[in-house]
Amino acid sequence: MPRPTQQSFFDEEPQLPAWEEDDRKLRRVARIVFPNGLDGTFDYLVPEALLETVAAGMRVMVPLGRGNRLTLGYCIAIQENTASYPSETDRHRLKSIASVVDEQPLLSESMIRLTRWIAWYYLCPLGQVLDCVLPAGVRGGAGTRLTSVLYVNEKADELLARLPRDSSGGPLTPKQRHVFETLRRSCEPLTSAELRKAAKCSAAPILLLKRLGLFLVKTLRRNTGPVLETSQSPQHRGHPLNPDQRRCLDAITGAIHSGRHETFLLHGVTGSGKTEVYIRAIDAAVRQGRQAIVLVPEISLTPQTVGRFKGRFGEVAVLHSHLTDAQRHREWIRIVSGKVQVVVGARSAVFAPLPRLGLIVIDEEHENSFKQDTAPRYHAREVAKKRAENDSIPLVLGSATPSLESRHAAQSGAFSMLSMPCRVRNLVLPLVEIVDLREEIRTRTTRGAIHRRLHAAIKEALDGQGQVILLLNRRGFSTQIQCQACGEVVQCPECNVSLTHHRTEEIALCHFCGHQIKAPDRCPGCGFAGIRYSGFGTQRLEQEINARFPNVSCLRMDTDTMHGPGAHERALAEFREGRVRILLGTQMIAKGLDFPNVTLVGVINADTALHLPDFRASERTFHLITQVAGRTGRGELGGRVIVQTFVPDHAAILAASRHDYNGFVREEMPLRKTLGYPPFSKMIRIVVRGTEEEKTADFAKRFAMRLGGVLKENGIVHRLLGPAPAPFSKLRGFYRFHIQLHAFDGETLRKLVRDTSDTIRAPENIQWILDVDPLDML
Repeated sequence: MPRPTQQSFFDEEPQLPAWEEDDRKLRRVARIVFPNGLDGTFDYLVPEALLETVAAGMRVMVPLGRGNRLTLGYCIAIQENTASYPSETDRHRLKSIASVVDEQPLLSESMIRLTRWIAWYYLCPLGQVLDCVLPAGVRGGAGTRLTSVLYVNEKADELLARLPRDSSGGPLTPKQRHVFETLRRSCEPLTSAELRKAAKCSAAPILLLKRLGLFLVKTLRRNTGPVLETSQSPQHRGHPLNPDQRRCLDAITGAIHSGRHETFLLHGVTGSGKTEVYIRAIDAAVRQGRQAIVLVPEISLTPQTVGRFKGRFGEVAVLHSHLTDAQRHREWIRIVSGKVQVVVGARSAVFAPLPRLGLIVIDEEHENSFKQDTAPRYHAREVAKKRAENDSIPLVLGSATPSLESRHAAQSGAFSMLSMPCRVRNLVLPLVEIVDLREEIRTRTTRGAIHRRLHAAIKEALDGQGQVILLLNRRGFSTQIQCQACGEVVQCPECNVSLTHHRTEEIALCHFCGHQIKAPDRCPGCGFAGIRYSGFGTQRLEQEINARFPNVSCLRMDTDTMHGPGAHERALAEFREGRVRILLGTQMIAKGLDFPNVTLVGVINADTALHLPDFRASERTFHLITQVAGRTGRGELGGRVIVQTFVPDHAAILAASRHDYNGFVREEMPLRKTLGYPPFSKMIRIVVRGTEEEKTADFAKRFAMRLGGVLKENGIVHRLLGPAPAPFSKLRGFYRFHIQLHAFDGETLRKLVRDTSDTIRAPENIQWILDVDPLDML
């Protein structure tokens, strides 16, 4: 690709004299990208005053546009001179960097290399990726302030030798010598106040030592933000490994010791001891002086996971979206300094700037939350794989229900398959019972969300001093508000979705745009007073549980209740300590949690995601049921699972009830192959959205025709679906149409889509997004 120039941005410059022209040829050039959506790289001269300051990975201020407006950019490379520019005109048009923002590079060369790959693979501007990699708290210096500190001049001994001797025979009095040695022994520079406290002295000797040149002053950015508190599990060495665990660990540590990249897919049933294998593999890396990243899919997993790793390794950093900017910045500084051995976090922790990275682990690798749903739409699993390849280190992908993409990669030899088919300590997988809700409706034997068999099982579990987990993947009280006279369903005016009744606040709320109204008692359309609130959400389930078991403590976990720092940790601690007997909630309670006293899991409605217009609906249903079923039977009391469903014969539900992952794969893979869906093709989804439905539909049609023509001209075997209204055809005031592209050659498909989209100009108020390897089809 030819080097982008700045010809269209700056006015003509006058001809330079020969001596200045020669000087320009020898000056360094910085390659700059911008985080404001402007694509491509731009070249700027490094002025002489900044030659020793500017480095790749720093942010700089540069003039941009005809008005030379100072704009923030990222320096991604330094070129030694401008002699390679083909013409004098190109050299004359280069502007100079105005100033440097950062004292030190925020990004290493290896991280810049990774971000360039992300921009290439996911079809997004590099500046946008760099802004994603660096948290806002790091970019803004949150929780820090500029502070003047003292340090000992490196030429202090020479200066001391030239100073006159006093009556004691030395150049300094005993008090002055004590202050001098106190600062010299300090591991880091100190403020004047810190030094006075450490040396138990007044300001006078410090001022004298500064005047003599023995102490120098510099300005540093120092932390002032709060220290992040995380729980720590008691230190333990874990249970002895069983043969399956030992075999898997030996394979991983073999790659660690040999310093080679290998991606391992660790398929272990729930409760098989995958975390213990992770911990021992990390221990092997730490013993070699290396560090590790552990990614978890949900913030609710982080406190428990961090606690286990802190109990084993001590210095553990945590990165997730519930941290304040100051906390995230403090953790980032700890990570960069090399003071931590393990970083645990959600998706964005894949960018943790560990200087000696030796291993990456992704737990529950099948989870959708590893794919970012805003630009840049990267998948942490793919980014981790590329980072591990670049650094020649192993990557471990763990799951009881691996994604079909990962399973296919293992079957084709791209990943190494490791298997742990049994639970630790000879514990058995729980028995799963299926309840046919159609029969309950026909016989009218059940009222409410809880079937009589589930009610009896809850009572039995509680009587036996066990705990209960109930899953309902819909929040709110009632999921539909409908007039019984005209049939109108109360919908969001900005989105083509129904409002959900939240009884605690007595509002009808849109879960997409946040629009809310007072819960209506009359139909907004016809005025009829007979409003019917139907469907079950977690609020309604909580009310029913409290009515059926009034003397039993119950806790609800969903995004309505789990907000604010530490909310997840406090809720899970209450359940772990037995103060809560029944835990109910959405999918955040379904994965990764380990509570030995849980003897019953109930799935209130297994069909919530099964009938969505998404080719992965069956896979997600299988994942969710299997994962939540794995939360029980982890202790000596054993466990059971009851799944309520209207489709008891569905293949995904039957396979989940048997804990039969391989059986589900045998059923689902041929369907995907016949239809040409991933993992048997590469896919790009294009969503066109606009404020006017007809104009948006027309532009989407023209866009699809252009893409289809380009792919056909280049002989690419492909399938183009759409444009068609997206399943959620209107969100946040925008009408939405989507186009799906499938091809076997993913690299060529991405290139042609990028080149084509670069030539298309959308009308006013119309935008589009490119989603490579999409997981969200709605």
